[in-house]
Amino acid sequence: MMMAAARSAQGMVVGYHSPFPIAESHESYNPQQESGLTLAQTTPLSTFSIDVDTASYANVRRFLNAGTLPQKGAVRAEEMINYFHYDYAEPQKGDIAIHSEWGQNPWRQGASLLKIGLKAKELTTAPPPSNLVFLIDVSGSMQDDNKLPLLRQALHMLTDELAASDRIAIVTYAGDDRVALASTGGDHKMAIHRAINQLEAMGSTNASGGIVTAYQLAEQNKIPGGNNRVILASDGDFNVGVTSRDELEKLITAKRQSGIYLSVLGFGTGNYHDDNMGLLADKGNGNYNYIDSLLEAKKVLVKQRIANLFTLANDVKIQVEFNPARVGAYRLIGYDNRRLASEDFNDDKKDAGEIGVGHTVTALYEILPPGAPDLPKVDSLKYQKPSATGGGELATIKLRYKPQGAKDSVLVEVPVTGEPLPLDKTSDDFRFAAAVAGFAMLLTDSEHKGKLDYPLVMKLAAGSRGKDEDGYRSEFLRLVEMAATLAKYPRGQQSGPDMDKTAPQP
Repeated sequence: MMMAAARSAQGMVVGYHSPFPIAESHESYNPQQESGLTLAQTTPLSTFSIDVDTASYANVRRFLNAGTLPQKGAVRAEEMINYFHYDYAEPQKGDIAIHSEWGQNPWRQGASLLKIGLKAKELTTAPPPSNLVFLIDVSGSMQDDNKLPLLRQALHMLTDELAASDRIAIVTYAGDDRVALASTGGDHKMAIHRAINQLEAMGSTNASGGIVTAYQLAEQNKIPGGNNRVILASDGDFNVGVTSRDELEKLITAKRQSGIYLSVLGFGTGNYHDDNMGLLADKGNGNYNYIDSLLEAKKVLVKQRIANLFTLANDVKIQVEFNPARVGAYRLIGYDNRRLASEDFNDDKKDAGEIGVGHTVTALYEILPPGAPDLPKVDSLKYQKPSATGGGELATIKLRYKPQGAKDSVLVEVPVTGEPLPLDKTSDDFRFAAAVAGFAMLLTDSEHKGKLDYPLVMKLAAGSRGKDEDGYRSEFLRLVEMAATLAKYPRGQQSGPDMDKTAPQP
């Protein structure tokens, strides 16, 4: 695969120019309904399921590298923010630690941002054995270089990481499904590589039959106490068998009861169906990543393999109670399809997100103080007044999760106190997360973007790169510059913004 790489100051490869231009698009995305400001006095509780997916960021990068601004439905702020690593301390007890930082909002005068971070504990011993079943789309739509050929390269890299105690199988599906590789020990690498090399694309796409076969194979070789997971790799273009979202949701929801997770790897351009792929990962209790390059495949399946493949806790939920004495209104940035009802937080039957070993999760709230001019206008409440309870606390952050294998949840809660830090006193992680959130808001033309513009996002990101050992934050800067240029000079524009359009063409 041809790739022109850019390099950071440290010499690390940080990006590439896509050799895969986006043809006429038949891609599909779920529309995101952006949340507005919520009054703390009338609705002090904000509840949501965590999300460790990163598909949106890699997909947005694919659009920009092809010289096109992304479709708005492709931009999910939480997945873009969580693409990056943030330096959170390990939990002192339990499985997950809560961290918070409160600082000045760089794009809205008088407002602040509350950054909430979760850190899952790292493994201190060797990971448990894995029972992996790859469910691979080999339909005709997967023959492009950025689909099945790229997937084969990714599988070869993962195979080299397998231990002798691990097992891997491959199920393929097109017009029908077949077992391309029976469950094989990780020490039989030549046999696994040989099966990968024989994968070819042809036929229509019958995803449902393949899903059933993959789960059956995973159940037959299930490792008690191990990592049992089906990994679907596809462009999401399901056109035979069970294809409706409702049917797919019912199928995956029923299969996850077996304790086998379903993760999703998205590939391709032009006919990519992000809506189908995201649905399957959500209902299958797994991660959703988009693979736009060999470097991204290495990041997901090699560098971050432990966090992405080994679940530490299930049904992870956050609930924040804001103090109306200090908060006029708040807005959670992103997580628009992860919102939960207040009562869902204490309901252990309510499905929520999973977090892997060593994973971090970050969320940002925009906060307006009481009396701010931008507060939503509602009549004063007759029977409620801001409570003095909590003193100077801004909010209380509560976390619920089920440790792996447990049926009952664990509750952790911490207060947020003090005063918001000036922007120049906040951490690099705070300012960089704000830059990524701001970038997502610009790409979707958010009505809450305030004085946000591309130069402000670039300034925030450039001053908060920190160590950036892998070069991902430097790559982000290049993408922001690309988006800024495309916003000013969109593809197909035949004259510059200041040129006389009536002038004769050369």
